[in-house]
Amino acid sequence: MATSDLPVIVIGAGPIGLAAAANLHQRDIPALVLEAGENAGAAVRAWAHIRLFSPWSELVDPVSATVLDRAGWDAPNAKRYPTGADWAAGYLQPLADALGTVRYEHVVTGVAKEGRDVLVDSGRDRQPFTVHVTTPDGEQRLRARAVIDATGTWGIPNPLGSDGLPAVGEQTHADNITYRVPDLEDPAVRARYSGKHVVVAGTGASAKTALIALGDLAQQDPGTRVTWIVRRPSTVNAFGGGQDDELSERGALGDRARHAVSQPRTTTVTGFRTAAVETRDDRMVLTSTDGDTLTDVDELIVLTGFRPDLSFLSEVRLDLESVLQAPRQLAPLIDPNVHSCGTVYPHGAAELAQPETGFFMVGMKSYGRATSFLALTGFEQARSVVAKLAGDDEAAAHVDLVLPETGVCGGAGDFDESASDSGGCCGAPGDAGTLQVGLGTR
Repeated sequence: MATSDLPVIVIGAGPIGLAAAANLHQRDIPALVLEAGENAGAAVRAWAHIRLFSPWSELVDPVSATVLDRAGWDAPNAKRYPTGADWAAGYLQPLADALGTVRYEHVVTGVAKEGRDVLVDSGRDRQPFTVHVTTPDGEQRLRARAVIDATGTWGIPNPLGSDGLPAVGEQTHADNITYRVPDLEDPAVRARYSGKHVVVAGTGASAKTALIALGDLAQQDPGTRVTWIVRRPSTVNAFGGGQDDELSERGALGDRARHAVSQPRTTTVTGFRTAAVETRDDRMVLTSTDGDTLTDVDELIVLTGFRPDLSFLSEVRLDLESVLQAPRQLAPLIDPNVHSCGTVYPHGAAELAQPETGFFMVGMKSYGRATSFLALTGFEQARSVVAKLAGDDEAAAHVDLVLPETGVCGGAGDFDESASDSGGCCGAPGDAGTLQVGLGTR
């Protein structure tokens, strides 16, 4: 079989992987989607209780909508804000069913060029990809003309330790640490945190969501105490743009979080970089790199972002920027150390391409350790990449990306404790927009 007759394999049946599959379907390119979970949107289902701050109108890929319409889809109200459960059940699963190309419980363990390890140059570009997969029926080797990695970053949360590695004792205390926003509507989960001293680490949308929920719990159960630890020297820019945010629910999330942390049962500790977790009198004690301590801690909620899983790509030739672990051409456009206000420039296949011809990372995976991402960005990435694979270079190069402004511009102080929080903002061209944490969740 000629390489051109093989399918494009998409890894991951989340919102961006399915968008890529829909674009491949539209261009009559054979595709196969490999999903590790039992259903489409497995990662989205893991935060099913969380409501997105983006409306339905910004959570549906246009090409995917066409596929769904042909299948008789009952489209949701474009102005409403779904939960993760709504998104999965009302859009992702119907889309996967309509495409008919998704294989579930297929865990990708490796990607390579057939007959060539990463060292071999000879004939490399002429060889198809081999995708190594563990399935319910055993191991398989699947051949592909190209591979689109849309696995996201959900599987690898960042640790509590401020140096990017687990704090001393963090793994020992795993039974009292979660790296996800807890569902406090679940009675069993609620009982875990009710009446306890709970420490929340992180400043993104997930942390704000957790702080709001815990604040409500503390009002109902006065025995509940919340401590919010922040690595930054200040929380001035932690709550977003409020009424100036073009995504009203994103702004409202920040306002509610600001109110939650102002309540008497919540304490904010800034400049706290965790070095160790230990047990003292049957409760946890956190120690910072400066020697400060937080005592009598019962539960830890660590919401410090995620990182990509590169373990199954060891035989693929990648060119990733060393800090963000994002494609080298994309990294300067999204680096939070440079783009302090979350500015993103239009980008597509050209910035996502790798030295391994035919291999692309899309979606949150493409952002590496950068924490800012919207579904709209991933939809446009998927469209551009598929156009490139189809040989439509003009369509691949024409990238439209206009995203809602946050209404806030943080200075370098967001990332550099020696700088002022009122620092300046990078400029942006007229067709650029801003990104926010996650796929638009709150």
